[in-house]
Amino acid sequence: MTNKLISLIQLPFRYKPWRPEHLSIIFDDFTGLVKQPVQTDEVHLQAAIDWLCRAQDQRLGQKDQGGVSAGWSFEDGWLPSYPETSGYIVETFLAAEQILNQPDLRQRAGKILDWELSIQSADGSFPGHFGEAGSKPVIFNTGQIMHGMIAGYLHLQRNECLEAAVNAGRWMVDKQDDDGCWRRSVHNDTPHTYNTRSAWALLRTGLIANEKDLVDAAVKNIRWALTQQTPSGWFKTNAFTENGLPFTHNIAYAIRGILESGLLLEDEEIIAAAIKAAAGQAAVQRADGWLAGTYADAWEARSSYCCLTGLAQMSIIWLRLAQTQGLKEFEQNAALGINYVKSNHRLTGKKDHQDGGIAGSAPIWGRYSMFEYPNWAAKFFSDALLIRISGQSVPVFQKD
Repeated sequence: MTNKLISLIQLPFRYKPWRPEHLSIIFDDFTGLVKQPVQTDEVHLQAAIDWLCRAQDQRLGQKDQGGVSAGWSFEDGWLPSYPETSGYIVETFLAAEQILNQPDLRQRAGKILDWELSIQSADGSFPGHFGEAGSKPVIFNTGQIMHGMIAGYLHLQRNECLEAAVNAGRWMVDKQDDDGCWRRSVHNDTPHTYNTRSAWALLRTGLIANEKDLVDAAVKNIRWALTQQTPSGWFKTNAFTENGLPFTHNIAYAIRGILESGLLLEDEEIIAAAIKAAAGQAAVQRADGWLAGTYADAWEARSSYCCLTGLAQMSIIWLRLAQTQGLKEFEQNAALGINYVKSNHRLTGKKDHQDGGIAGSAPIWGRYSMFEYPNWAAKFFSDALLIRISGQSVPVFQKD
């Protein structure tokens, strides 16, 4: 309790914690009142998808309409559309269309793609940040938009989306170093192991378009990433900053990219690396499903809050391992993780910025996406639920 009080006293003024609306959220987290009864997967999925739809509707009439607001924050309210995360929300909307029998999600996905195509640069890259037209392109962000383009091609039969993905992939190849690492056009000008999630997009694009150079570049990056894995299964060079610790969010990004690439390549060594990391996270999961926000090597927890986004992502990985490798023991880890996120999922019925949103951290003043409901938290929570309900991958597992 003392640590909580100290954290609250040190809150930055820019987050305006004194506002009644903000105080209410802080009070709920401080007292534990935010914990809500766990509902069915379908109830939570509908609420999270509805929130993502509201986030998209916030940009109607703006230059970035069609995209999905990056989220809602104490500091700025609803944020501009985020190219990176809007891109991979396409696959979530298309998967949810089937499960929820909600045809409008198909149109929403198409509007995201229209906006993304309108902002692609001549060299194939995409803007790296939200609220900054023509901002510096970033390898990771461009890769995530490629996932959306692949979904547009596979599910909506939009050939221009595959062409856009190939052009983006060629830009990524041009920026890659000989050892497979990306050190140029990267966040904070430092390499990141979690760029494997972009290598996965590059691999998918290369396989679908029969572009061998894209496939080879993706494999090179995955191979480089494996050199960053320590004996415990943890990954070096995996934080947002050069000397920082990776959030659970970053860790899950790295594992998912490695796992899905290994599955596409049918490469047992790559799959084994993903299993080793996923098992390391499972071994330190609390009985209530909680994972720490950050981890050092040997899976040493370095924070007292939970990164809800990363926990949802890890639940996806555990489900995928159970589905594809027959490792059914991971289903329990996924169930615990999903239930923990559910218990922090605000279902108020008010159809506002809180209702159906997922905070970056629990409590909301945790260091990951502090005092925000980021759209990617709702996306990955939705994906975990969709995968468990349908028994199929999001995005679709596609080798040809």
